Amino acid sequence: MKKIEVVAAIIQAGDKIFATQRGYGEFKDGWEFPGGKMEPGETREEALCREIREELDTEIEVIKYIDTVEYDYPGFHLTMHCFLCRVLKGSLTLLEHEACRWLAKNELDMLEWLPADLDLIEEIKEIL
Repeated sequence: MKKIEVVAAIIQAGDKIFATQRGYGEFKDGWEFPGGKMEPGETREEALCREIREELDTEIEVIKYIDTVEYDYPGFHLTMHCFLCRVLKGSLTLLEHEACRWLAKNELDMLEWLPADLDLIEEIKEIL
């Protein structure tokens, strides 16, 4: 089975978390935490900062590691390293996603999360 390793940003502002809706590909319209694949030679944190710059035109600070999610999709195995982050500069402009929302703790269960991201929701509730 193909293996894909990615990083994901759990961007927090006050008591809310930022979520994005995929605008392309097999999982179009599913909700996820923004991020993407690491490039050779990058640390996880460097990859995350680059991905958020590319996808959202925003500079972030990686605050702390939260968890690594392992999930078997039908065509591949996903390893997703998740980090709590905050915005340093920028306004989270959607360059690749079709929608976004800031969610409070009681709103996290309202979205159709992608399966790997869904595994994180209970941990994120504890953070908020």
